[in-house]
Amino acid sequence: MLAKPSPLIEFDWQNFCPWAVTPVRHRISEHPLLQLDQLVELAKRLENKGRIRSHTNAAEAGTSFGDAPELHPVKGPLVDTMAHIEGAGAWMSLLNVQTDPLYRQLIDDVLGSVRPLVEAKDPGMSYRGGWIFVSSPRTVTPFHLDKEHNFILQIKGKKTIYVWEPDDLRVVSTRARDLFHSRHNRDLVVWREEFRQLAHCFKLGPGQGAYMPSTSPHLVEVGEEPSTTMSFTYYTESTRRDNLVHKIRGRLAELGVNVPASWHNGRFDQVLYRSAALARAAARITYRATGRKIGAENAKYARGGND
Repeated sequence: MLAKPSPLIEFDWQNFCPWAVTPVRHRISEHPLLQLDQLVELAKRLENKGRIRSHTNAAEAGTSFGDAPELHPVKGPLVDTMAHIEGAGAWMSLLNVQTDPLYRQLIDDVLGSVRPLVEAKDPGMSYRGGWIFVSSPRTVTPFHLDKEHNFILQIKGKKTIYVWEPDDLRVVSTRARDLFHSRHNRDLVVWREEFRQLAHCFKLGPGQGAYMPSTSPHLVEVGEEPSTTMSFTYYTESTRRDNLVHKIRGRLAELGVNVPASWHNGRFDQVLYRSAALARAAARITYRATGRKIGAENAKYARGGND
């Protein structure tokens, strides 16, 4: 019988906790598609689709993540900026690279190699996506949070990642998480310098990385040389459940109904989730009957912004 290929992301899978931050190692630093010349070619394919996000090195930890591209815009063609990243003073993100056939295969290879291990603890891997970050020295990804589970893997250069547990309410409140899920609004996700003392601090070089569960607040600072990093993201049954609970709690708060804070397996959360899931199912039936497009978080791949 043929042996199963070893996972391309490595850590203590036996003790894997889907909702806990952990360091990882990986085996893709030398992958041909992750070298700068190929990333420049990918940027050429993505730029016309609006799938490159950028800001200059003027952005700081407390800069609004959503507003950073407008507050600190990169001037000139983004592909040229990436090709000369060492002296560009720029942070760049290639968005939704799973929409490119070559990089979709890379995402399949990496996440496919760990899917059985992930799903043994956290079933329902879906909405897989990829994000590639190419950064000049001494640039910053401002403090923020995201919805997806994320394996963030360092490919080239060095960077420091500060990441907090997804339930650390000292850093991001339940109200802020509710607003983020219900309106994709990060206005209440506000940086304070004392947060550093509460973080997991990972100093990453090639072959190293971190696993960050959904809604883990994080801040990234690049070292003294250019950096390339890739995030492999996905949803699961538990992220979809968590998203729906936060979303309905956020919408209730807008109506003046403040629901008590709780966490994944709280009894009230379970009741809230079941009620919301029934309402969502009914709404989807209505949408389909009227021909309206429905987003599918259980799709195999994440959709690009223009798809």
